[in-house]
Amino acid sequence: MHKLIVIGASAGGVNALTSVTSALPANFRATVLIVMHIGARPSKLPEILQKVCPLPVRHAEDGAPLLPGHVLIAPPDRHLTVERDDGVPKARLWHGPKENFTRPAIDPLFRSAAAAFDGHVIAAILTGYLDDGTAGLYAVKTCGGAAIVQDPNDAQVPDMPANALNHVAVDHVLPLREIGPMLAALANRPQSPPEHNVATGDKPVPPTWLTVENRFVRGAAGVEELQRFGTASGYTCPECNGALWKISDAVPPRFRCHTGHSFTARALAELQDQSVEAALWASLRALQEQARLEQEMLQDALIRHDRTAERHHRARVHKLQADVKTLHALLSA
Repeated sequence: MHKLIVIGASAGGVNALTSVTSALPANFRATVLIVMHIGARPSKLPEILQKVCPLPVRHAEDGAPLLPGHVLIAPPDRHLTVERDDGVPKARLWHGPKENFTRPAIDPLFRSAAAAFDGHVIAAILTGYLDDGTAGLYAVKTCGGAAIVQDPNDAQVPDMPANALNHVAVDHVLPLREIGPMLAALANRPQSPPEHNVATGDKPVPPTWLTVENRFVRGAAGVEELQRFGTASGYTCPECNGALWKISDAVPPRFRCHTGHSFTARALAELQDQSVEAALWASLRALQEQARLEQEMLQDALIRHDRTAERHHRARVHKLQADVKTLHALLSA
């Protein structure tokens, strides 16, 4: 079995991926799969990397075989995963639920690669915000693969590398210029096959939790699986407003809803911050509109010499203006 290289990057990823892929040799014997956070926007990443990479580079196509010496990149708005069809490893694309509020996401690729390639996976986390990729890197290590993380001090955005180091016992922490040569060295290094069960002779199978996680990307799992592998958290999914389950013993701590949206605790906290801020700005707008309307009603009362209405609307204006000032100060803090 040839080896599989999986690479994840986010902010600052174009320069990082250019550096890594330009260092791969023309006789590279592994398949390279890349996920960069690009969302649904059109991407020229294959063309950019092809200018410096000696290997063929293109967007992955659903069902394409994974050939040694080829680089496949997740296309916009599709999760890139790996499956075996009659023993043949193939790329699969899914418009499945977003993970960590992004599609394509790094974790689905890493998890599926870990399950499909046993210990023949080499995973690398490069520059980026938050912690997408950490859970997938943990899956790769759990299944016997190798983990490389860009030195956070060398990364344009250190969050993703730093979070990976906080949760996973990685094999190599390297500056960007050394990652490409290390991938080339590891791809050519003989690797022992995964240990078989001594009693039955069977090959090891991926952990059940990993199989279930991979099924969520395909839309083939739901509430029953969450009830088996998680506990109700009391939190709400920022994507669909459904209930979130906390996945038992997940590394790092993670949450998933029954439709499949998945978040690390840190990503969920970031999205909650955004939701709270959006709600506060909406409240500020509503208070400002109320204050303007009360001001108009006050002017009407003055014209009509309605003292009772004047006192009522003047008090309302003062209160609403005070509320606007307080909320604006909170948002500006």
